[in-house]
Amino acid sequence: MQATAVQRQRTGLGSIAQDDRPAMHHAAALPGSARRFAARCHSRQRRQSDGAPFIEHPMEVSRLLRAAGCSDVVVAAGLLHDVVEQTDVSIAELRARFGQAVADLVQAVSDNASIHSYRLRKQLLREQVRHAGGDAALLFAADKIAKVRELPDLVRRDQARSDRGVRGHRAHNHIDEDHQLRLEHYHESLVMLRQVVAGHQLVTRLATELDACPITMRAAAAAATTTTSVRM
Repeated sequence: MQATAVQRQRTGLGSIAQDDRPAMHHAAALPGSARRFAARCHSRQRRQSDGAPFIEHPMEVSRLLRAAGCSDVVVAAGLLHDVVEQTDVSIAELRARFGQAVADLVQAVSDNASIHSYRLRKQLLREQVRHAGGDAALLFAADKIAKVRELPDLVRRDQARSDRGVRGHRAHNHIDEDHQLRLEHYHESLVMLRQVVAGHQLVTRLATELDACPITMRAAAAAATTTTSVRM
């Protein structure tokens, strides 16, 4: 959930149709209302990894949560989990529209954009999710599964852009460092999730996706090569 992944779009309380307001006393209505609201919020945004409509990401997260047997409240939070980071929608607006439980889950998985260091920002986010636990951890796990799946496309896209720009060795190193920081965050997230919701199917799925990710395998191979060279 990167604030730099998409261009922010302004979305005020009055800009969304009244029909998008959910019936607060009917939990079953939440996912549908959340889907419509998220689609409006992200309507002009594109996914950084492949240029697809950004809404595809929260939709995948919600499907993972639904398949794992999570409640409608958690599924709705999955659909909405990026609107605070990626748009001008506030937690207060989410609370007014979708209730305290949904707003709390979204807040738990939203990082603090004012912290410029990626590593520190994500470390604090993991601790925030650890403290929230339970459903917030499952939402976080589903988000990471989707992000790991997107990572190979992101790497290819960034490398292609760098090659077209012919920006030199330093630019390539910066891109590689960004990808490695993401991968580090995903692995550290798995460590945290194994402590908070050990044995849950979403955590197991995340571990499987990380093991199968070409970027993970490439990093492991590079590390093995470096170790062998040092020993020689």
